[in-house]
Amino acid sequence: MIVAERLDPQPARLLVVEADGTMSDLPRAHLGALFDPGDLVVANDAATLPASLHGAHLRCGKAIEIRLAGWLSPSASVRFLAIAFGSGDHRTRTEDRLPPPALSSGDRLQLGPLEAVVERVLDHPRFFELSFQGTRAAVFAGLAQHGRPIQYAHVPEPLALWDVWTRIASQPVAFEAPSASFALDWRTLQVWRRREIGFATLTHAAGISSTGDPALDSRLPFDEPYHIPECTVAQVARAQLRGSRIIAIGTSVVRALEAAANRDGSVRAGDGIARGRIARGTPLRVVDAVLTGVHQPGESHFELLRAFADDGLLAGASAALTACRYRAHEFGDSMLLNRQPLLYRRGLPLRPHDHRSYPADGLGVYSDYRG
Repeated sequence: MIVAERLDPQPARLLVVEADGTMSDLPRAHLGALFDPGDLVVANDAATLPASLHGAHLRCGKAIEIRLAGWLSPSASVRFLAIAFGSGDHRTRTEDRLPPPALSSGDRLQLGPLEAVVERVLDHPRFFELSFQGTRAAVFAGLAQHGRPIQYAHVPEPLALWDVWTRIASQPVAFEAPSASFALDWRTLQVWRRREIGFATLTHAAGISSTGDPALDSRLPFDEPYHIPECTVAQVARAQLRGSRIIAIGTSVVRALEAAANRDGSVRAGDGIARGRIARGTPLRVVDAVLTGVHQPGESHFELLRAFADDGLLAGASAALTACRYRAHEFGDSMLLNRQPLLYRRGLPLRPHDHRSYPADGLGVYSDYRG
């Protein structure tokens, strides 16, 4: 895959994968025309924390980078799960970074204006629980002053915080951007509103996408808290009653809605924790389609897509993405994956949706796979 940088001037593209296997390569600007009146689009409005902190391990004086990776609990606003690296920065590939100084419970870290304590090392030498000294307000002020967005080597120039905030960003609870929402703009939202396509939000603390260590990566995503407003639950219920589709903007929305789903497909409002992976064989009770970035087999994001489509369809989609030179990573292109009708929701087969006709200036249709 081609890597996309945030300043890449190329127009974004969208691969639409229908439930019957038909694939259409379109400009992403056509996103506003792809859904039917009555359908509901749900997006994650979490803002991204400056969760990368450079500093020193006070016992030995060596340089260390801490990447906040998860909330220990939604109410513990100064305690986090964290990943440690040695000296260096994002320009070195994450998997090639130097190891951190040996960590032990009680070690103190100076991270710019913030002082933190290693509460306990977990079952990996770079994975630990961290608590900051001070109040929530002081900790967030220190993060804003000293922290940087978590960043990877495919974007060499340093990212500013506003680079990783989507247009609908609200509460700063995510550790990396809910990047599928970069596809949203005010024009698309206006088109949906004019066409009577619903739009709702939830807040999900999207976690990190890579630790640089295969053993730790196999555990991703970590447990992630979410909040679903009453008004979003009401919109979901109305769409389900109409038999309309529910489209998730990003895998974090899928995780939140499915974690909050009852057995009958209704959704619970309020706070919760999304635990474990959604993968092949996971029953989906709420979401009919997902807009996502370009992901590789083996990644946790790709594993989630296996709940929507069988491996044959996903292999065909991956081949089309490669053939069309789609750009990967958080500033890249997008794929809209519709659930295959032979996969089940609420114990009943999904009704197949009529094949949609796309704008005439679409870039092509791929039909070498049929579900």
